[in-house]
Amino acid sequence: MAAPETPEQITRTRTVTAEAILGNRADLRGYPYRLLSVVARRGIGGDQITQAVAAAEVLEAFGWELVTVAELASSRMVYAVLRRR
Repeated sequence: MAAPETPEQITRTRTVTAEAILGNRADLRGYPYRLLSVVARRGIGGDQITQAVAAAEVLEAFGWELVTVAELASSRMVYAVLRRR
């Protein structure tokens, strides 16, 4: 089991992993910014997109809305950018 991502780490990078969101291991209560990126690093094919969008859906219940999803072909990572409502 991966360690929780600390609020300080998330604030510093403005990024949280989809894995941490889906595993309920990320604390965003003190996150000070309006925009947040969710990165999905694992999986093959469309799995990263599915994971990033699923994490965005979880965050919708906490006042976040999905702005866009982008795949970086060179790194095979998918980013979902969210905005706090």
